[in-house]
Amino acid sequence: MSNQLINQTSPYLLQHANNPVNWHAWTEHALEAARNQNKPILLSIGYAACHWCHVMERESFENDGIAEIMNKHFVCIKVDREERPDLDKIYQIAHQMLTQRPGGWPLTIALTPDGHAPFFAGTYFPAEARYNMPGFGELLEKISAHFHENSEKLTDYHLSFNQALEKLNPQSSASKIPDPLTALAHASAHLAKQYDSEFGGFGDAPKFPHPTQLELLLVAARHPNLTNLVKQTQSAKTAAEMPAQMVTNTLAHMAQGGLFDHLGGGFFRYSIDRKWQIPHFEKMLYDNAQLLNLYCDGYHLFGNAQYAHAAMATAQWVVVDMQQSDGGYASTLDADSEGEEGKYYVWSETDLRAILAENEYSVLENYFGLYGEANFEGSWHFNRNPETDFELLANNPETGHEIERAWSAAKSKLLAIRNARIRPALDDKILTAWNGLMIKGMAKAGRVLQQPEFIQSAQIAADFVRDNMWQDRSHEMSGEGRMLAAYSQGKAHLNGYLDDYAFMLDGLIELLESSWRSADLEFATAICDAMLARFEDQENGGFFFTSHDHEKLLCRQKYGADDAIPSGNGAAILGLLKLGNLLGESKYLQSAETALSLFADDLEHHPSVNGLMTIALQHLGDQHTTVIIRGDDAPNQNATVQKWRRFCNAQYQPLTHIFAIEKDAKNLPPTLALRKAGKTTVAYVCKGNRCTPAITSLQELKKQFSPD
Repeated sequence: MSNQLINQTSPYLLQHANNPVNWHAWTEHALEAARNQNKPILLSIGYAACHWCHVMERESFENDGIAEIMNKHFVCIKVDREERPDLDKIYQIAHQMLTQRPGGWPLTIALTPDGHAPFFAGTYFPAEARYNMPGFGELLEKISAHFHENSEKLTDYHLSFNQALEKLNPQSSASKIPDPLTALAHASAHLAKQYDSEFGGFGDAPKFPHPTQLELLLVAARHPNLTNLVKQTQSAKTAAEMPAQMVTNTLAHMAQGGLFDHLGGGFFRYSIDRKWQIPHFEKMLYDNAQLLNLYCDGYHLFGNAQYAHAAMATAQWVVVDMQQSDGGYASTLDADSEGEEGKYYVWSETDLRAILAENEYSVLENYFGLYGEANFEGSWHFNRNPETDFELLANNPETGHEIERAWSAAKSKLLAIRNARIRPALDDKILTAWNGLMIKGMAKAGRVLQQPEFIQSAQIAADFVRDNMWQDRSHEMSGEGRMLAAYSQGKAHLNGYLDDYAFMLDGLIELLESSWRSADLEFATAICDAMLARFEDQENGGFFFTSHDHEKLLCRQKYGADDAIPSGNGAAILGLLKLGNLLGESKYLQSAETALSLFADDLEHHPSVNGLMTIALQHLGDQHTTVIIRGDDAPNQNATVQKWRRFCNAQYQPLTHIFAIEKDAKNLPPTLALRKAGKTTVAYVCKGNRCTPAITSLQELKKQFSPD
């Protein structure tokens, strides 16, 4: 028998549609039922690729006895955290406030029927008492009893909880926006204290990639005043080298370790160990989008072939496994297959020897260090042996070619076997925010790796979002469009969040840098205007996570700190500064500056935690450079434009953004249209609101990039 989830489109909710629990989605009907029955709400939040969500479902939600307790004492609501990040963010914070511990998934919360305030919070619970945790059924009985025994005390509990959450929002202050270089120095110094100098990354196990913080260090590594950045180190030389060292060591260990899928490409969620050897095997679109962008920038700056390889393999995996036939990018690949985590990806020695020729196995044995006891539950998960790294192969061409030939043959055989296995489940819903992140990554990969098919992939995804997720309301009185958040089974739904607007805006700007389409500029401008109209706090500055007309929840938050996904406020500010400088639009620049003022205290005291916003801060005023190249023909058909563009792109300047626009581009905004094409190729270099006259020679353009 199915429950109330049977008509949902989320793959995660549909996974629970045949549980004996009478699950509801988060709807007004379910919330009203809790009020009318005076039952607490049991809120369970997870996502389709979540390993422990699957475990809790098997142990508890498919257990008839536990389901009976749940149905008797609670109105049970199941939420896909990827579709409803508004709910997930609020109740993750609530979990931390109630337990003084970070949360996670599955998230288990008991809420009051009026006001939806949390009075109990936890994550995974076993069906029977173990791991020093109570059994779930026993726990539910106690939660229900506590609610009914304390119902009068809990009547107005949501008001006090709302006030506690409100205090977490940034407050207007008299603080000035901190100096960008000082904030960058502070952030670099803080990250240096957390840095694992042996294996890269930050902190101990479990170890996450933290791509936004690594991007921040790339900006620091390329900063002209680098020697002043990390002042606690012993010498100016050490200070100058530290950001680059943190990035290069981390990128190398992640790419050669088990976090990276050496057969199929793409990165797993995180490493359970300090050395990046054994991952949690789910693959998330948003992780891979950020890491693709990061490895492209790393290759651009340092020229390391290992980074190019990781980026190329990841982009190819995205096209093959994640881009759907309608053009959008799917959300996640599960960690589990056949009920076991990682089974799809690992190999027994017996299997490897049976599949591979003796010389191929010998190469793999050395290439991946297949010696001694297998590294994952009796099987091997591939980690590349550092002694066979790219530099060694490059310095020993004969040995390198032999290894590469054997590895190529072995890889083809292993992929054929792996592809015939039962695959991890694909959550094929298309999320606007995550697609914005991947559009940015694929656009950059196409430009940096010189692979036009990756740019085309990004354009196809952008067209899908515009055609299916964007509601053009220019004909209405408000005049502002609206973005929807999720698409599944042919249906787009859910009011969009700040991330949907901000990440798509940033993705489209990156796409314009890789290949100009005036329609993409029009879409970016429409998104930007809608974001300002729907999310900006006109009184205090900054952006709420939910729109002004969103469903009323326990609290309305402004998030500045980065999480696994970058901050929506950081992305909004960065997009406003980039687009404002490109178009010479002062209202965009002013909104960005006002938002930075609101977060001034956070940027001064915690710049590494607010990493994307600290990157955006570097784009203020004259620090940001916009280069506009105009030619007679379409940029990809004009040899001179291509030559100029290749030169500009070869200069890794994270605060410089380059756009090549054909002479006859239509519907350019007035300020941009002033940067006219000449009889030959011309360029304009703009710092802040000051632009050079038309530059007519490559030599003259090169002078603009000279440090002198």
